[in-house]
Amino acid sequence: MCQSHHARQSNGGMTKINVEEAVGTRLAHDITEIRPGEFKGPSFRRGHKVREQDVCRLMRLGKRHLYVLDLNGDQVHEDDAVVELATALAGPGITFGRQPSEGKLQLKAAYTGLLKIDTGALVDFNLIPDVMCAAMHDNVPVSQGQIVAGTRAIPLVIERQVLDRAVALATARGPLFSVKAYHRKIVRLVVTGSEVYDGLIEDRFEAIVEKKLSAFGATLQETAILPDDPERIADTIRRFAAADTDMIITTGGMSVDPDDVTRHGIRLAGVDTLHYGAAVLPGAMFQLAYKKEMPIVGIPACGLYHQITIFDLVLPRLLAGERLDERDLARFAVGGLCLNCTVCRYPACPMGKTG
Repeated sequence: MCQSHHARQSNGGMTKINVEEAVGTRLAHDITEIRPGEFKGPSFRRGHKVREQDVCRLMRLGKRHLYVLDLNGDQVHEDDAVVELATALAGPGITFGRQPSEGKLQLKAAYTGLLKIDTGALVDFNLIPDVMCAAMHDNVPVSQGQIVAGTRAIPLVIERQVLDRAVALATARGPLFSVKAYHRKIVRLVVTGSEVYDGLIEDRFEAIVEKKLSAFGATLQETAILPDDPERIADTIRRFAAADTDMIITTGGMSVDPDDVTRHGIRLAGVDTLHYGAAVLPGAMFQLAYKKEMPIVGIPACGLYHQITIFDLVLPRLLAGERLDERDLARFAVGGLCLNCTVCRYPACPMGKTG
């Protein structure tokens, strides 16, 4: 016969009772069951009305006592609190359910795009006692429905003033979480190199670029193969820019070799800014220029030989409409070193996660 000997006690908006005395009461929170290697989740849900046949099972789950809620106006149950937290944290492109599980809610991407997190505000949010939110990295591509963060009130009952403080911070600093859709869709490619132009070497960049673009829903509209002639490179870039082009990509001619004139051709095309060099290996000789709001990307030769380079780190951000500068490229320094793993695990690796 199942027995319990805990006395009835009151504690912060809750009354602790013997599990046998709980028959007829409703559970104040989910009761978690763990079966190693098989199951972890709620065995009983909040609001479940305890029956006689539930008592022994509850005790097998380690419950010798349960809690009956007795909240005052200054206290909030974890399930109600987490809905307020999620509402304050979620910005454009973020969705969440209204039914917490074990006091938690997951924030999800409402559509495919680039995840944006105000990391400073998120740290400040987590400095507030009795609340938490854990998330993915900032500036990573996400798919529709993908979990990007999880939040909860840590205690079963949270003080209203603490909850209000967390909600106010997230609201004032918000959005802490959002997703930017990819809206740069039409891309044109300039492949430079006299050896490719003369047919001595077969171009492999076009197929690589097209595959990477298609992963984000962008289209490679046109490709021009040009010799190492800065005037022709400039003329083609100007022609592409005058068409319905969202971004121009150039390949080849990015190194320090005097014959590599692609950068010179891009300058001749009349760009507003040009950044050369990035704190990423592979990809140190990366180039990024802007002609008004249109980015002109220069992929160094490493793009042919390495599966993941600087191009993969900046591409989703550029397609989402972000304008990057020297500081953005320098921020890749921590996490910008590819470890050349035998089996590439990108994006499930540190590569580019601080950029």
